[in-house]
Amino acid sequence: MRRLRLERGLSQRELSSPGVSYAYISRIEAGARRPSVKALRMLAQKLGVAAEYLETGSQVTGAEALEIRLADAELRLRLEGDVPPGELREILDDALEQADSTATTRARVMLGLAAAAQGDHAQAIAELSNALRSDFVSPASRPDIYATLGRAYAAVGTPRLAAELFEQGLRELGALAPDDTASRVRFSSYLNSALTDLGDLDGAKRVVEEALQFSEDAADPYTRVRLYWALGRIAHEQEKPLAALEHFRRAVALLEATEDSVHLARACLSCAAAVLAAGDDLAEAKRQIDQAERLLGARPEPGDLAVARRLQSMCATGAGDFAEGARRAREAQEAAANLPNQLALATRALADALAGLQDPTAAETYATATARLGEHGTVREHAQALRSYGRYLRDAGRESEALDVLDRAAEVAAGLQPEPSAAH
Repeated sequence: MRRLRLERGLSQRELSSPGVSYAYISRIEAGARRPSVKALRMLAQKLGVAAEYLETGSQVTGAEALEIRLADAELRLRLEGDVPPGELREILDDALEQADSTATTRARVMLGLAAAAQGDHAQAIAELSNALRSDFVSPASRPDIYATLGRAYAAVGTPRLAAELFEQGLRELGALAPDDTASRVRFSSYLNSALTDLGDLDGAKRVVEEALQFSEDAADPYTRVRLYWALGRIAHEQEKPLAALEHFRRAVALLEATEDSVHLARACLSCAAAVLAAGDDLAEAKRQIDQAERLLGARPEPGDLAVARRLQSMCATGAGDFAEGARRAREAQEAAANLPNQLALATRALADALAGLQDPTAAETYATATARLGEHGTVREHAQALRSYGRYLRDAGRESEALDVLDRAAEVAAGLQPEPSAAH
């Protein structure tokens, strides 16, 4: 208060007013008296500052300070991908203390997104599902929240909840923003992915076809990217790798024009998977994986890293370098520790490499992989793993066991649906 008074060229007497004498001001400045709330407001008005500034030394209110911290953390999380959880928890505590519901929701969203990036899907589900109860979050305003929550549901082995979440988002968009074609296609692609994971290929195909009908004139390139990607996934699940590859390559071509590095990297990984499924062009698969790694940078998300390492394992095993295949598969397992589906696929890749090494633990690894894929994999993934396990048992001379496993593979594969129609 003394500094402000002197900066304004005021004496203690000039600063005084009825109820706030100059002697009272003198005692305040000497630290001998604590001003009342009323006196603080009167002095702040004459000094031309907020009462909070006199009390705290800050030129912003508590709400403004919280907004600054929120905005800074949100930008750091989006641009750098790393904000200490302790800092986010402090922001949430401050928001709760100030009873600021919007700030509380934003803080929970950041905690959820940060948890998902670290592979803590249980925490992500807890925070993001809580945030969705707020009016602050809607499918149109924050589709990233829905997408992250859906991936978390799938990662913990509950893809049905992901499908229900995206169905709800589509219904809300249809009711509140029927002209927002880009958002509706985005959620259609999310739902398509969830239904594909569930093995409901008819439902997945129907969602894509409906999206195609209302997206013909959409200018947003992501609209077409998502639809091509969705069609590619359906074809891949139906074991039509060449059709899948065509759709994925169209998605890549469009993404290259958007300069979205993460989505482009994921499209490259999808292309690599389709190439490996289509034949033995290991050089092309490796090129796509290398491109994806460059785009993902030094700190890829665990799920992306797990996919890249698993595909590298498949390339090495396909080239006969079984030791490298096993090493890469174990790296994929480590990255996928909190991702049940990716962990199951990495275990299957490890089993293939161990089989090539004639390692006796290959049979046990195959058994683990097929059990996990039966719970967390798609129909195609489960059937393929069973076939590989059956072939391994047959080559090992365990004919009776091999026949049982191959019969199971045929039963699972019976759930696959016919090929979808070509992309428009």
